[in-house]
Amino acid sequence: MAIALTSFSSLPLHSLHQQFPSSSKYFTLPPITVSLSEKPAATVTQLTKLPIRKIPGDYGLPVIGPWKDRLDYFYNQGKNEFFNSRVQKYQSTVFRTNMPPGPFISPNPNVVVLLDGKSFPVLFDVSKVEKKDLFTGTFMPSTELTGGYRVLSYLDPSEPNHEKLKKLLFFLLSSRRDHVIPKFHESYTELFEKLDKELAEKGKADLNSGNDQAAFNFLAKSLYGANPVETKLGTDAPTLIGKWVLFQLHPVVSLGLPKVLDDLILHTFRLPPALVKKDYQRLYDFFYESSTTVLDEAEKLGISREEACHNLLFATCFNSFGGMKIFFPTMLKSIAKAGAELHTRLANEIRSEVKSAGGKITMSAMEKMPLMKSVVYEALRIDPPVASQYGRAKRNLTIVSHDAVFEVKKGEMLYGYQPFATKDPKIFDRPEDFVADRFVGEEGEKLLKHVLWSNGPETENPTVENKQCAGKDFVVLVSRLLVTEFFLRYDTLDVDVGTSPLGAKITITSLKKA
Repeated sequence: MAIALTSFSSLPLHSLHQQFPSSSKYFTLPPITVSLSEKPAATVTQLTKLPIRKIPGDYGLPVIGPWKDRLDYFYNQGKNEFFNSRVQKYQSTVFRTNMPPGPFISPNPNVVVLLDGKSFPVLFDVSKVEKKDLFTGTFMPSTELTGGYRVLSYLDPSEPNHEKLKKLLFFLLSSRRDHVIPKFHESYTELFEKLDKELAEKGKADLNSGNDQAAFNFLAKSLYGANPVETKLGTDAPTLIGKWVLFQLHPVVSLGLPKVLDDLILHTFRLPPALVKKDYQRLYDFFYESSTTVLDEAEKLGISREEACHNLLFATCFNSFGGMKIFFPTMLKSIAKAGAELHTRLANEIRSEVKSAGGKITMSAMEKMPLMKSVVYEALRIDPPVASQYGRAKRNLTIVSHDAVFEVKKGEMLYGYQPFATKDPKIFDRPEDFVADRFVGEEGEKLLKHVLWSNGPETENPTVENKQCAGKDFVVLVSRLLVTEFFLRYDTLDVDVGTSPLGAKITITSLKKA
């Protein structure tokens, strides 16, 4: 999902952005969070009556400061405590620090951190921040990992190719809309049968590996009409993608190795792209052979078939597959931990509406499941699949938090850690708790503007002029399908939760069939 991955929400599938309307229809901003003027601080202070404050924090000595912050972030404190301790130290949700990887991968790790729901949305406003080459943060992976091209996720909307490539993704999603629900059912029924068998034989079942295979099979079948098992790719795609993604993200992840070894191997120098060149070529060949119609459309848009294919691979494997790989286990973890009462309510709602729809899962039937929809949004709020967003100030800005006004200079890097912004206690009651019906009803739906997983508010839509995830609605749809399919088949589940470099590791210990 970075597509933070890659898009379908409450809109019917047939309405998917085929006309690509201008951003003015969708891009209505909330009340002032950032103001631009000759005297921005005075203007904002007059409106908000908040004090003007110098941004607290510092970057430390060159090399040493970033290195120390990196050790705190990965090993000494961990992500949450890294940010929490600095909020407490500075008594501010806006402060200066260094973000990994730092030396010797990142040329400049200095950032201004935004950790509250009021200041955070400036990161979505492309009139105020530039998004060029910032998808992974203060460093950019080698383009050797993407065929020599800067793919869509790294392009700023001001760049000509951004519009062309985003239109291509909209075309892909729209042209294959009728295949999504049936292919999801097919692929995830196979997963459920595998889990049932593994549980019967071993008394427990690994969700993650099975979900990885089901997710890729579903994406290949629904978006490209290809069954990877019947090609040279076979069942290797999840493993190939995992290695390829690691070579892109290793500077900002930990594999749990001994600290000195982990930091030296992953965070100090870039891993050579040549080591995954053959793996990437296998993925590329699959997409090139399976994407004829989309590649034809790319040429009409003025994009070469080669560049288009590298972008389709990235959007599917990094964004969409990556999102499903991280988010699906995390969402099922939250549902499992919420308990049997919620499971019963979900099962009753889902089965009733599917029965009323003639026994079929349809878009309209899912629209009549307010609890199920709320559960998906709450999972996206509490554990967004892409936690970090970056933007570089295009000009001098003022940033407004709940407590103060801060001045940022042109060229400074802004960084937001989304799990803090979407657990802002001044916006959400019980922000740390999974509240299944949080978004039910008129008052609940008003909170959706604070659900930000898609690189924009849930109440707005991706366009060619913004950086909101092209697959926003697609991710919401498939997440709803997972919950719906699951509770048509099962009454309840129990899980054990572990950790992995990307998201939660889930072992299913019990499944009660309907």
